[in-house]
Formats: sequence, C-alpha cells, structure tokens
Amino acid sequence: MSLKRTPCSMLSLAIVFLSGLFIVPGVATSAVRSCPFCAAPSLTLAEQLSQADAAALVMWADAKKARQVKGKRLPSETTYEIREVIRNGRGAVKKGQRVRLSRFRSGKKGDMFLLLGSRATKVEWGSPLPVTETSYQYIVQAPSPEAAANKRLVYFMKFLEYPDRQIADDAYAEFANAPYKDIAAISKLVPRAKVARWISDARTPPTRMGLYGLLLGLSGNQTDASLMEKKISTPSEEFRLGIDGVMSGYLLLVGEKGLPLIEQLKLKNQFLVDANGKVLTDKKGRKKLVPFSETYAAMQALRFMWSYADGRIAKPRLRQSMRILLDRPELADLVIADLARWKDWSIQDRLMTMYDDKAFNVPAIKRAVVRYMLVCSKDLPKGKNKKKTAGPNPKHVDAALKHLAVLRKRDPKTVMDAERFFFLK
Repeated sequence: MSLKRTPCSMLSLAIVFLSGLFIVPGVATSAVRSCPFCAAPSLTLAEQLSQADAAALVMWADAKKARQVKGKRLPSETTYEIREVIRNGRGAVKKGQRVRLSRFRSGKKGDMFLLLGSRATKVEWGSPLPVTETSYQYIVQAPSPEAAANKRLVYFMKFLEYPDRQIADDAYAEFANAPYKDIAAISKLVPRAKVARWISDARTPPTRMGLYGLLLGLSGNQTDASLMEKKISTPSEEFRLGIDGVMSGYLLLVGEKGLPLIEQLKLKNQFLVDANGKVLTDKKGRKKLVPFSETYAAMQALRFMWSYADGRIAKPRLRQSMRILLDRPELADLVIADLARWKDWSIQDRLMTMYDDKAFNVPAIKRAVVRYMLVCSKDLPKGKNKKKTAGPNPKHVDAALKHLAVLRKRDPKTVMDAERFFFLK
C-alpha cells in the first residue's frame, strides 16, 4: 500500500528540510540562531538607521505629478523639508534644506517622514518612511544594534503591544532577530502578567503567540502554566500559529511533568477530544482529526527542549516522547531524522522491520532509514574516525554496518539515493 502525503504534510516537509531540522548529526549546516518561534528575521528600524550614511526627519512640502511644461515632459516629484538631522552624510545634510525626490507622493503640510540615504558623491535617498512624533522618538531613542543585547531587548519589550502598529511591529522584529540566549537572559525583567494577558487576548496578532509563549515560559509561575495547559488542551481544527511556542513555554515551566499532556493530546491521539477525553465528531458523525500542524508543533517543542533548554528535561525522556511518532507513517521520516540527530540508536531493529512494512512503503521513509544507519555507523569514539584505534567498534556501530549491508543487497537504488547527498563534517 502506498502512502499519500497531504499538501499540509508536504509543505511541512519542505519547511523542515529548508530550516535544517531534517539534517542528521554531523551534516554541515549554518543554522540560524534567532528566536525559535518568531517570524523570519527582518531589518529593523534601528538597523536601517545604523546602516544609513544620512538620516533626517522631514516634512512634506509639495508634490507634482508628471506633466508637460512648454513642450517638455517633466517627471513626478515630491519636495520635503529637513526639520531634524540625525546623520549628516559627512556634512551633506542640513536643517532647513529641501530635498526633491523623483516620485510622486500625496500628502499635506505637516506630514512627517524619516529619510534614510547612502552617500557616494552625493546622498542617494531611499523611500520616505511615514512617522509620527511618537514613532520618530521611538526610533531615535532606541539603543543601537551595537549596544548590549539586554539593554536593547528591555527597551523594545516595552513596545511589544504598543497602540502604534508601526512601533509594535518593529519591537517584535527586534525579538524575532534576537538569539534565544539573549531573550532568556532578560527573563527576570519580562512583564509576566502582561504577557499572560496577551496570550489570553483574542486580539493579539497570531504571529506574536510563539514569542509570548516563550516569554511566559521563561518568566511565569504555576498559574501561567495552567493558562498554557488550557490553551494547549483546547481542541482546534484550525492552524494555530505560535502554538509551538506555547507548548515550549509550558515545558520550560513544568519540565518533564508536562510531557504526558503533550504526548497524549498531540502525539498519541489521532482524533480531537474534549476535556473529558471524549472523541469529538462533526455534524455527520465523523471523528475530528488532530491537525497535522498541532502534531508538528509538538515535535517542534521537543526539538526546542533538546536544543535550547539546558537539560530542563532529560534527553532520554525526550527521545522517548519522539519515538511515539514512529508509528505514524506520515511523520516517520521526520522522526527518524530527529532520532538520528539525537543519537538514539535503540531503534535499529524497529527501523529494519518498518522498511518492509507496506504501511511505510514511502521512498522518503526508506531514505531516512538508510541515512539513520549511515550516521549510526559513523558514530565512533573521538579519534577513531581519523585514525585506527585499538579496540572493537561500539555495538551500535557494528549493528548499523550489518543493517546497511542487508539494505545494499536488498535495495541498492535507495541506498545509493540516500548516500548521494550524505555528507559529514
């Protein structure tokens, strides 16, 4: 029986592969160490300002569309007046100076903009950024990117849910760009009660939920753990952006005691259940499935605890949780890759049995099994990889070598395909 991937699972596979999470131990990768549960990093206002040779607060003065004047075609232009100089472009920018840009922008007198430019022989201005007095002060008072991380994040934390969306979005971007270790370092300064309210508030942008779950996990108490447990347990058929951060924050707070909840609701259950454990059905009586995104979020939480949480949960216990998903054909290749990365060599015989199981007859799963065995076969003591060392190989290495020999004989093409892009550092 061949297994069909759903579009959702195929998308997730692509995301995993591209993010490096599918890479097995020893495979070279340039992992990005920004906030694990935030949107993709972007250039913040403070970073844009620091990279500019020239910067000024300007007021809209006039604008003209393209026009004919005495038979000559004149381009669109907008004129701005410099009110404050932030960076003077080596003396090329002065207060009161007028700047004409060859693009039309409607406006009225008093409209404020931030102009950023680079200087070669003259200043080349970028697109004007609309600002208010408040957002302008936010930008110019922000710590520079060279300032200490704790100073920067404490400043931006005050603006995470600021009424001005431009400010709030930029403050969030600062956290999205920050490494986890820098976020964890300010845990005692997190406004715990505010973050808990944001997680509970339906108006909070879904894109923020992962960060807020992480912040609450770093700073919260038992009441906050109960809040996150309720959010995790609430059955949902929808894609819940950021629920991986909430699960991770929950595990940061309660440790190993939180794993049974995650395991039962997201890893073992294939159907949604209510608070009493009763399976939920739709109007036609069909059982409601746990969305792939919820199970994948739980996997992300396990990965986070393994990589970032400094032993908050023992690694053998995390391996135990991940092994639950080996029974799920739609996830098996991802799980095998994780367990290889985590050096869980206890599943070799199980994988060989899966290789011949019709339920797992998927090329991606078979390649994952082969790569697992390849990695295991190279898991030698330090120094033995580069020079001959006395003594026998570890038992798991010899077992993997035997399994590889069997697979090469039984399925040479799959082994060749799996080895093709297999590189170790």
